Amino acid sequence: MNQAPTDRTRIRRVATNAHYDSATLHAIIDDAYLCHVAFSDDKGTHCIPTACWREKAHLYIHGSNGSRMVKRLLESACCVTITHLDGLVLARSAFSHSMNYRSAMIYGRFEKVAGADARHAMEAFMEKIVPGRQADVRPGSDKEYAATTVLRITLEEAACKVRSGGPNDDEEDRDWPAWAGVLPFERARAAPVVDPACGLAAPGYVLRWPQG
Repeated sequence: MNQAPTDRTRIRRVATNAHYDSATLHAIIDDAYLCHVAFSDDKGTHCIPTACWREKAHLYIHGSNGSRMVKRLLESACCVTITHLDGLVLARSAFSHSMNYRSAMIYGRFEKVAGADARHAMEAFMEKIVPGRQADVRPGSDKEYAATTVLRITLEEAACKVRSGGPNDDEEDRDWPAWAGVLPFERARAAPVVDPACGLAAPGYVLRWPQG
């Protein structure tokens, strides 16, 4: 579903890279483990990295009840960003170099998720980290849930910007004798490292981790 851009989300610089559809936005969020949340308080402007996950049309985060970020996000609007770097684009001209990336910006105000919905959201977070993990771990206690605030923000006001492909050299630079192309970036999963105090055999989702 396409969303009409607002004054805040309309992309003006290289507008051809803009995407306002839910499919692109959801894919960028679902491929992320971290987002950055920007907000202001009486001490200035802050941009804090935090874990994130998505359920339907909301992005979720969580934090300690007493954290400055949680308190402020319940009081005022903010901006959430996610960026994936996919490659360095080497052009023949220094000023034509670029990067391939997928990015999203989300504007709005977080709301608190309470009760059974908060517990469900935290279980979904555990499944986002590693599918199958929630069934193995000790469930959260009432005390732990009481000390944790789960927040969510609607994805109604958001924009994505995506760049892919090779260099876009100006015509007059095409014959310059410099290598041109893309140096790709990929996120790689390494082999699991067992806790020395753990004597259990690795479950399937751990063994499958390196293969993604």
